[in-house]
Amino acid sequence: MKPWGAKNTGVERAKTSQYDWHPGRLSNNNTEEPKQVLETGGTRIECSIEELGEIELVRVHNWRDGNYSNWKTMIEQYHYLGHGKLYGKQIRYLIRSESFGWIGALAFSSAAWRLRAREDWIGWNEENRLKYLNRIVCNSRFLIVPQVKVKNLASHVLSMSMRQMKKDWAGQEGIEPVLVETFVEKGRFLGTCYQAANFQHVGTTQGRGRQDVGNEYALPVKDIYLYPLQSDVSKQLCEGQRKEVVEAKGFSDWAEEEFGNAGLGDLRLRRRLILMARDFYAKPQANIPQACQSRAGAKAAYRFLDNKESSMETILGSHYQSTMNRIREEEVVLAVQDTTSLNYSLHPATENLGPIGSMGSEVIGLMVHDTMAFNLEGTPLGLVNVQCWARDAESYGKKHQRHKLPIEGKESNKWLVSFKSAAEIQKRCAKTVIVSVGDREADIYELFELALGGPKGPKLLVRAGHNRGLLNEQEHLWDYINGRPVGGIQRIKIPRKGNQPSRETELAIRYGSVELRPPTGKQGKGNIRVWAILAQEENAPESVIPLEWMLLTTIPVNTFEESVEKLQWYTKRWGIEVYHRTLKSGCQIEQRQLGNANRIEACLAIDMVVAWRIYYLTKLGREVPDVPCTVFFEEAEWKALVAYKTKSQIPPLNPPSLREAVRMVASLGGFLGRKGDGEPGTQTLWLGIQRLDDMTAMWKVFVTELTPHSLSPP
Repeated sequence: MKPWGAKNTGVERAKTSQYDWHPGRLSNNNTEEPKQVLETGGTRIECSIEELGEIELVRVHNWRDGNYSNWKTMIEQYHYLGHGKLYGKQIRYLIRSESFGWIGALAFSSAAWRLRAREDWIGWNEENRLKYLNRIVCNSRFLIVPQVKVKNLASHVLSMSMRQMKKDWAGQEGIEPVLVETFVEKGRFLGTCYQAANFQHVGTTQGRGRQDVGNEYALPVKDIYLYPLQSDVSKQLCEGQRKEVVEAKGFSDWAEEEFGNAGLGDLRLRRRLILMARDFYAKPQANIPQACQSRAGAKAAYRFLDNKESSMETILGSHYQSTMNRIREEEVVLAVQDTTSLNYSLHPATENLGPIGSMGSEVIGLMVHDTMAFNLEGTPLGLVNVQCWARDAESYGKKHQRHKLPIEGKESNKWLVSFKSAAEIQKRCAKTVIVSVGDREADIYELFELALGGPKGPKLLVRAGHNRGLLNEQEHLWDYINGRPVGGIQRIKIPRKGNQPSRETELAIRYGSVELRPPTGKQGKGNIRVWAILAQEENAPESVIPLEWMLLTTIPVNTFEESVEKLQWYTKRWGIEVYHRTLKSGCQIEQRQLGNANRIEACLAIDMVVAWRIYYLTKLGREVPDVPCTVFFEEAEWKALVAYKTKSQIPPLNPPSLREAVRMVASLGGFLGRKGDGEPGTQTLWLGIQRLDDMTAMWKVFVTELTPHSLSPP
C-alpha cells in the first residue's frame, strides 16, 4: 500500500514508511487511488526538504471535489482551530509530497473587516478601505501535519502558496490581490515560519471577534503578519489619496518603495525611517543634524538609530524585496560581491570597533561585505545582501590559527553567506539567471563546492586567485590554459584607475574545461569541474602592467563568443567599486559620529540605499535617456530645475527627458557638459541633488503657496 496521495517512486513504502496509516478514513469520490490519513502519534518523518521530492499544491475547488473531505478531515484532526467557518471568498489547497503523499493543508479567505495595525501600516482612509478591502486575502489556515519535521518546509510552502494563490484568486474572483494577512496566536506559536517567508509583523489584535458587540475582549490576542504581493501595495490601496498622504508624511515615493515595507513593528518607526531616507538623499554629504534640518528631527533620528528594532537587517529587508522585484524583470542578473572597510580612526571614542588596517597600525573601523545586483547593461538594481562586522583585535593577524578553523569561523565565509542569499533569490525568480560574481578573494574551494551542489542554484563567475593543481598532478591551471590555442582577439576599454588614464586594448582569449584538485588539507573532498577563461593583454604600454585575467565559472564555455560574454559580465564588477566610492565620498558615512557600532550599522543601512539611489539615477539616465524625467523626479523638482536653468518663471507644459534632467542636476554640482566630457558621474550628481532640494523647497513656497495662479502656464 502506498502512502496517502504519494506518487509511484519505484520504491515499496508499505514496509518502510515512517508513518502509521489509517486506511479508509477519507472519502474518495474522484478517480484517484484511495487515500489514507496519518494516525495521530505516527512515527515522525525527519529528512531534508529535498528528500520529500517535488512538493505540489493541489487545489480543492468545492464540496463536490473528491479531495474536499480529505482537506476537511486533515484540518479537523490536526489544526487547533479545526475546520471551523471560513468567511467570504475562499480557496483551499492540499499539500502533497512526491515521496510521502499528503503532508498538510492551506486555506485562504476574505480579509478581516477592520484591523487597526493593518490600517496604520497601509495608511489608507476609510473610503479606500471600503473600496479596496477585497484586494487583501487572509491566510486563514496553514497546517503541516505534526509528524513531518522537515527544516524550512513551512516557509517554503508558504512562499509557493503566495505565488499560486495570487494567480488562482485572480482567476476565481477577477480581482488580483496585493496583500496577504494572517494571525498567529500569542503564547501558542512564535510565527517563525511566517517570518522566514518574509511576512512582516505589524502589530496585534485586541482580543475581539466579529460577534463581540459587548466589548468583552474574550478572544486570544494574536500577532498580525502581512505579506505584500507587490512592491507598491500602499500606493495601490491609497489611490486617490496618495498625494495628500505623501505630503503629510513628508517623503517621496522612492523612499516609500524602498523602505515602506520595513518590518519595524511600529508605523511611527517606519515613517521616521522614510523621512530620514528622504533627508539623507536630499543632503547626502551633510551630518545628521544638518540633513534633518531641525533639532527635533535630529533627536528623532538619533532615537530611531538607538531603537532595538532598527537593526541593519530589518531596515534593509524592505529594500531587498524591492530589489528582487526589479530582478524579476531581467533575464540575467549579476550578483556582484565585494568587501570594503569603513575607517573611524578619527572617532576613537566610538565603541565596538575593530582593526581594519595592517598589523601594528591603529586604524579601526568596520568591515562591510555587500552584494549588489546589476543587469547586463550595468544598471544597479539594488542590494541583495549586506554583512557588517568588527574584527576581533585579539585574533586579528594570527593567520596560523585561522587555518585550523572551519570555513564558518573565517571571514571568507562571507562569500558563502552572500551566495546563499543569491540562491534564495534564485528560488523566487525562477525565470531569471542569477550569476554570483567575485574577485580573486572569492577563489575559495568551498564556494565552488556550494555552487556546484545544485543545478537550479545561481551560477558562479570568479577571478582565479590561485594556480590550482589539475586532476593530472603534473599540470596546473595557468600552464594548462596557456597551452591552449587562442580562441580569438577582443578589444575592450579599460576605465581610468588612479593616475592611469582609460585606454582601449586587445585581449588574446583562451578557454577550456578543467578539473581542479582540492587544496591541501581538503584531499578527502571531491574535484571541482569548471570552465576557465584566460584573457591576456597584447601590446600593452610600457608604463602599465599588462592586464591578465583568469576567470573560473560554473557556466559552460565552449565557444569564443561565450568566453567574451563572460568577460563582459565580469567587467560589470567595477560597478560595485563605483558604488563604494559613492557611499564613502557621496554619503560621507565615515564622517558619522554616532558613538557605537550599532548606531553606525543602522545609519549605514539607510546610507547604502541612498547611495544606490544616486548611482541608479546616474545609470538610468544613460540607459533610458528618452523617458520622461517624471519616472524619477516629482513635479515640483523638475519644474524648479527647469525654471532655474532656463531663467524662466513659467516651466514648460511637458517635462524634460530623464537624460536632460540628469545633466541639469549634474550641472548644479559642477558638471560642464562639454563635448568630450561624456555623461555625468555620481559625484557631480549628488552635489547637484543637494542644491536641487533647496531649489524645490523654495519653488514650493513661492510658486505653490504664494502665487499659485500667476505663474501657471497658459
